Amino acid sequence: MPISISIVEDNDKLRGTLAKLIGRTEGFRFVSDYATAEDALAGLPKVKPDVVLMDINLPGINGVECVRKLKQILPQTQVMMLTVYEDTENIFNALAAGANGYMLKRTPTKELIEAIREVHRGGSPMTTHIARLVVQSFQKPVAVAPASGGELSDLSEREQQVLDLLAQGLIYKEIAEKLNIGYETVHTYIRRIYEKLQVRTRTEAVAKFLQR
Repeated sequence: MPISISIVEDNDKLRGTLAKLIGRTEGFRFVSDYATAEDALAGLPKVKPDVVLMDINLPGINGVECVRKLKQILPQTQVMMLTVYEDTENIFNALAAGANGYMLKRTPTKELIEAIREVHRGGSPMTTHIARLVVQSFQKPVAVAPASGGELSDLSEREQQVLDLLAQGLIYKEIAEKLNIGYETVHTYIRRIYEKLQVRTRTEAVAKFLQR
């Protein structure tokens, strides 16, 4: 089954460009687009897309609040932010609201397509620069409570290598190339890492790694 995708973006030209890109990409199916969060919240529950590409700077309700409301209605839908904002406040607000990934609009087309596939598989794709900002925020000298749940010692040597590369901001494809393993193998390792550390997102896994 193709991945069904909806777009929430107020820039008409960009929205049209994204719709065309999705429409001509094998394995993707464009189902709807919206210029406002209000329209999206009314329309998305009817089409129930697999993935939503969400802008932040929308007229009326902003994209972060739209994600928060949407996740309450469609918890299984994967939401990937696609925005120009690369400050930590917007990043963390979006992730806290329930966004599953965070990519910048300047992301090359090939990388964006791969990110959509990754978020659909249950990953948390982020532009490398964004991932590094997330990592840096955890490296600030703050008092950290002891990590609960699984421990890093539970991970195999290879799983620790994968987590280390995640913490460096590499995307799944780059990890596969770095370790000379298959893309799907990376997904398998990361799923095991999440299970062993008792976390649900890349951000939580990296936070535990940096608390070691």
